[in-house]
Amino acid sequence: MASFDPKSLSTSKLHGYLLSSVAPRPIAFASTIDADGNPNLSPFSFFNVFSANPPIMIFSPARRVRDNTTKHTLENAEIINEVVINVVNYDMVHQMSLSSAEYPEGVNEFDKSGLTMLKSDIVKPYRVAEAPVQFECKVNEIIKLGTEGGAGNLIICEVVKLHIDDEVLDENEVINQQKLDLVARAGGSYYTRAKKGFFEIPKPLSTLGIGVDNFPDHVKNSMVLTGNDLGMLANIEALPSEDSVKDFIEDLGGRYSNINTATHRQKHKLARNYLSFGDIESAWKILLS
Repeated sequence: MASFDPKSLSTSKLHGYLLSSVAPRPIAFASTIDADGNPNLSPFSFFNVFSANPPIMIFSPARRVRDNTTKHTLENAEIINEVVINVVNYDMVHQMSLSSAEYPEGVNEFDKSGLTMLKSDIVKPYRVAEAPVQFECKVNEIIKLGTEGGAGNLIICEVVKLHIDDEVLDENEVINQQKLDLVARAGGSYYTRAKKGFFEIPKPLSTLGIGVDNFPDHVKNSMVLTGNDLGMLANIEALPSEDSVKDFIEDLGGRYSNINTATHRQKHKLARNYLSFGDIESAWKILLS
C-alpha cells in the first residue's frame, strides 16, 4: 500500500487524491447575487447537510489552487449573506457543468447555461427553476480554513424555506429517490448518477464556451433538444463557419439526401443523434444548415 505525508505532496496532487477517494459527493448548485444585484450560479461538491434542527447545510468554495484567488460565490455570500442551494438531477447535469466555467464577474451563468431564474420567496438570490429541490438559505457564518490556494471556506447556511417539485413527491409527501434522479461528483471528470452509476462529462473549456445565450433562437427554444443537449452545445468556443457547414452538408448528402429540405425539428433530432456520441461540432453543423 502506498503511503503519503500530505505535506510532501503538491496541492494539486493531494486535491486529486482527496476528491477521487471521498466520493461520490453531493452537489450544491449555489445561486448568489453581488452587491449590484447581478446573479451568479456555480456548483460545489464540498457540500452536505449537517443539522435538521436548525436545518443547516454547509458548502465550501475553495481558493483556486493555480493562483490563490477566490470565487464569486464566496465573495457574494460575504456581502449579501444569502444563497439558494439547488440540487442537481441528471436532466440538468450538462448545464450545471457548463456553469462551473470561470466566466468574468458580472456574467450571468443562468443565461450561459440556459437555466431559468425563479424568484425566491424570502432571500434575494434566484432559484434554479429546473432543480427538483431548492433551498433558500441565510448565511450564518463563514469559516476560512486557510489563506493558500486550495484552502476551503465553510459557508454555514440555515434553510429558511425549501421548495420540492410535486413530481418527485409520493402520496405521503415523501421524496421518491428514483424520480429525484440525483447526480454526484467524483474525481477527475467523473460523476455518478445515483440510480445508474458512473459517467463522464468533459470539463468546460478553459477558453469559455459560447453559452446558450448566444444560440440561434430556433436552437435555444427547441422543443426537441434537452437541457443536457443545450449544455453540451454551449461548451464550444465558436460556432462552425458557413463554409465548414456547407462542406459538411455536401458530404452528408449521400446519407441524408433530404437534409437541405428538412425542418428544424428533423434537424434537431439528427443533431441529438450526433450529441449522443459526443460529436458537438457535427451537431452544430446540422443545426446551422
